[in-house]
Amino acid sequence: MTGKKTSVRHEVKSSVKDESLIEKRRDQMIRGAVKLFREKGFHRTTTREIAKEAGFSIGTLYEYIRTKEDVLYLVCDRIYEEVNHRLSPLAEKQGTLAGLKDAIRLYIETIDAMDDEFTVMYQETKSLPRTALSYVLEKELEMAGLFERMLAGCSEAGEIRLSEKEARLGAHHIIVQGQMWAFRRWTLRKQFTLGEFIDMLTDQLLYGVAGCPQEGETK
Repeated sequence: MTGKKTSVRHEVKSSVKDESLIEKRRDQMIRGAVKLFREKGFHRTTTREIAKEAGFSIGTLYEYIRTKEDVLYLVCDRIYEEVNHRLSPLAEKQGTLAGLKDAIRLYIETIDAMDDEFTVMYQETKSLPRTALSYVLEKELEMAGLFERMLAGCSEAGEIRLSEKEARLGAHHIIVQGQMWAFRRWTLRKQFTLGEFIDMLTDQLLYGVAGCPQEGETK
């Protein structure tokens, strides 16, 4: 992987100085906004509606954000923070197939817990201002980079055989295929439990649709 210029984190300004209160209020905003964005779409939702859904006045809302786009950015950033929080402890398992499988499981479990947030992010990210969009897209690549490093580590350890480009493409496969649990939940959740989806998708990602070789067979 080559080094890239890091985008500057988008600053969401607040007139409140209490960091714990900022986090609490913004968490309320995110929950309210995600519900509204899912129901009405980003452009048809107003900041006044977000404030009402969050449980406070429009004046209070503007003490913690400046624009509706700020709220959308906070939704996106929350996703990346949660994925990184859940997957970063697995760094010590890098280079093992077991660690890779654990990472895929944790990633999809995060999608399950934040399915509305993931859906809103991919439907509405285009509405972000350029600087915020650049940062969000970079975070998306960082998320893929977590899996690329794990795949490359497994290859170096002899657990799987992948070229550098194959590891990079494989990482994007994991990201996109995992998000299917959110985007196609209308049908998948009628047919599979979360555990079944994770196990079957992990096998398909690692061994292909043909599945693992049976005893006595070779791949």
